[in-house]
Amino acid sequence: MADPKPKPAINIRDLSTLGDLQQIEAVEREVWQLAERDVVPLTLTVATKAAGSIWVGAFEGDKLVGFAFGFLGSEHGRLAIHSHMLAVLPAYRHLDLGYRLKVEQRQRAMDLHFGDEKINEITWTFDPLQSRNAHLNFSKLGVVSATYKIDFYGPQTSSVLHQNGTDRLWVTWPIRSRRVHQRLGGKENAGKESRADLLEVLSRLTPLVRFNGEGRPARTDLAAALARQRIAIEIPSDIGSIEQKNTGLAREWRAHTRWAFTETLKAGFFVAEFCRTIRGQQGPGVYLLERGPVAEYVPELS
Repeated sequence: MADPKPKPAINIRDLSTLGDLQQIEAVEREVWQLAERDVVPLTLTVATKAAGSIWVGAFEGDKLVGFAFGFLGSEHGRLAIHSHMLAVLPAYRHLDLGYRLKVEQRQRAMDLHFGDEKINEITWTFDPLQSRNAHLNFSKLGVVSATYKIDFYGPQTSSVLHQNGTDRLWVTWPIRSRRVHQRLGGKENAGKESRADLLEVLSRLTPLVRFNGEGRPARTDLAAALARQRIAIEIPSDIGSIEQKNTGLAREWRAHTRWAFTETLKAGFFVAEFCRTIRGQQGPGVYLLERGPVAEYVPELS
């Protein structure tokens, strides 16, 4: 049997030269298949880099194969980094580069100081129907979310990947918290409960949105869900495949999960965890929402 193809050597470093920054557009186009109007102009890239924004890249030799971009913002009156883009070329997505780029972005943010004030949080948005991203964000990185934004970028963008609305969860990554330290140490769902405990909790909950016998989303009783301390919301394992094969079904999942997130967050819950039902695979996913303020769950956000 032939030896497996060796993994490419990937170097994570800052984008520091004009040549580095000039490669961003090609990565954007390949990852999101964007029209000209939605590609970040080179002049803006250069200006944000010069002004101190965080541009971290994954390189194979001199070739940019992924990047993360974050700029200074605020979260509840506190300075934060908003991570606007994270992109990895399709051929390199088996190398866990998204995770590695976020870890490097966190370190850059922790090194920033504004007088006595430090950066304690990084925010970003992602499509809550994307199971792979939910696993990275909640299980591996340790984000939390209390905000759901409907059509954040408008009803659609030029990207073929964003034709089912642009609803987003706005997540907060408390980068200096015990929760995040544990996640980055490889302890998924650490701090509150192990993955086994989380699966046990989810097994006792009737999801507010769940799969019916035909693979379609079905709503359960909202009043009953809101009376509990915890709520579960199920999503498909691969919404991208559904969008390609059955746009009507993809829209059903968007409508049902939009309803579930907006109603529960409005009622005082927040998104605490995400769990794949099958370890090591993309398997159907379940969000776990907790009742109460996020700061009771992550004290560092007080």
